Amino acid sequence: MAEHLTLEIVTPSGAKLSEEVTELTAPSVGGEVGILPGHLPLLAALRPGIVTWKSKGGGGAAAVAWGFLEVSQGKASVLTDKYLTKPELDIVAVRAELKELDKKIDHFEGSRATPEYTTLVNEELWCAAQMELHGDPPPPTVSYVAAYGAAPEEQTEGEGSEAKVKEH
Repeated sequence: MAEHLTLEIVTPSGAKLSEEVTELTAPSVGGEVGILPGHLPLLAALRPGIVTWKSKGGGGAAAVAWGFLEVSQGKASVLTDKYLTKPELDIVAVRAELKELDKKIDHFEGSRATPEYTTLVNEELWCAAQMELHGDPPPPTVSYVAAYGAAPEEQTEGEGSEAKVKEH
């Protein structure tokens, strides 16, 4: 069995990473997926989150947005719209953007099945991925988008003040 696999992360602006790794994890839409050398071929849709990897020289982590992971013939390719490493992160700007997005989502009027609402939710998820990379993930909230299997429009709260789930 091979001892490593090649991890490549590519965005529309070009290749961001090419490294020999001993393992990696990626945020698929179905949950975290782990890849080791010799993994069977795989194609998975990715959600915004953190890709981590280990290599003989240490390892690393990066925030990625929506995209795809393809594993085949000793190579793992991540195709994503956005890629960010911790040194590139401006956490103050991310927190400000997340606060503004939360306001827009809370006061959104109209159907949640619109591209405008979907864009707001996608940007919120990207901010959350960046905060997770920083080590300070935001509190969990649930934003429903009709295109992703939306839930009812009404806001619900659980029993008791500490059991509330905020739905946008």
